[in-house]
Amino acid sequence: MKSDTFSSTVQRAREAGLVIAAFGMVCAISGCERPPVESLQGGYRGLAMTTLINPRSDAAIAAKNQVPAVIPAASPDGPLASTVYSNVRVLKDLNVAEFTRVMLAMTQWVAPPDQSCSYCHTSDMSSDDKYTKVVARRMIQMVRHINTHWKDHVGKTGVTCYTCHRGNVVPQQVWFTDPGRSNTSGFIAGNAGQNAPAKSVGITSLPYDPFTHYLLTDDNTLRVISNDALPDGNRASTKSAEETYGLMIHISEALGVNCTYCHNTRSFAAWDASTPKRTTAYYGIRMVRDINTDYLVPLTPTFPAHRLGILGDVGKVNCATCHQGVFKPLYGESILKDYPELAGEMHHEPPPPAPPPTASLAH
Repeated sequence: MKSDTFSSTVQRAREAGLVIAAFGMVCAISGCERPPVESLQGGYRGLAMTTLINPRSDAAIAAKNQVPAVIPAASPDGPLASTVYSNVRVLKDLNVAEFTRVMLAMTQWVAPPDQSCSYCHTSDMSSDDKYTKVVARRMIQMVRHINTHWKDHVGKTGVTCYTCHRGNVVPQQVWFTDPGRSNTSGFIAGNAGQNAPAKSVGITSLPYDPFTHYLLTDDNTLRVISNDALPDGNRASTKSAEETYGLMIHISEALGVNCTYCHNTRSFAAWDASTPKRTTAYYGIRMVRDINTDYLVPLTPTFPAHRLGILGDVGKVNCATCHQGVFKPLYGESILKDYPELAGEMHHEPPPPAPPPTASLAH
């Protein structure tokens, strides 16, 4: 009897040990990607410049990056919309058909289905009573500005309203200045804007608001290694390095890539060893600053209080606003080619003069 009891106890201990071991293994690999995971070599062998691709997570991201159906092209003929409609201030270079086509596309890209045109317009279509119309007008100017002046980032692909909105009245990926986390530990006077894991920096203890500093001001200290020697010229402090890492994590997650998409692991700081994509990202950061400071922040008084952040600031853009998990928004599919009205001003050639009347053959 004692032998049986002892054997049962040993067996239960073994089973408990196996359960504990299995639980420990699950915890150990919980931060790893479950196979199969594909890899794409992006540099010379031995440099570890590899991009990892998970087919399962990519399928969910792909569903969010589908291109909407294109409205058939408008006729280039007809009078200008500004000569037919009142209070046309931006799209004055479009004819009535082109103007109407852009308005229809915007209702698909931005307006809620149950409101359509009434989301921006009253019964008097020329009225500016609704703030949404005032904002939309400025956003059209912004889209044309990006497509005209930021080709170093958007290239020929360009952007449209759909690039950010994806059928939502407010893009799903916007940010407000973080008011900060209260320090409840009692050990230190403040947390220096970090040590409170945030989604904005990949659930790390890095500074949780890298956007206000780097995407709202013209600050070119986005670096980890200083170009100057100690003690007077070195401005790349540990604090600025951590802020830089925070923004880099955001960019990595926004594009669905790792560091080697832009950088060479031999020397992250060396431009001559980096990939061409780093130059594209360089212009992208500056484009985002331009959008925030020249187009969005000035609209702050236009928005109602419920559309502003805790500190009363307007929603602003970052890399995730357009990219939404992929290295190129909508996987590089250009909607702009189907909507040239948003590429910049369209110049309609005046009709050729009528030929002179045929001379009479009568004598």
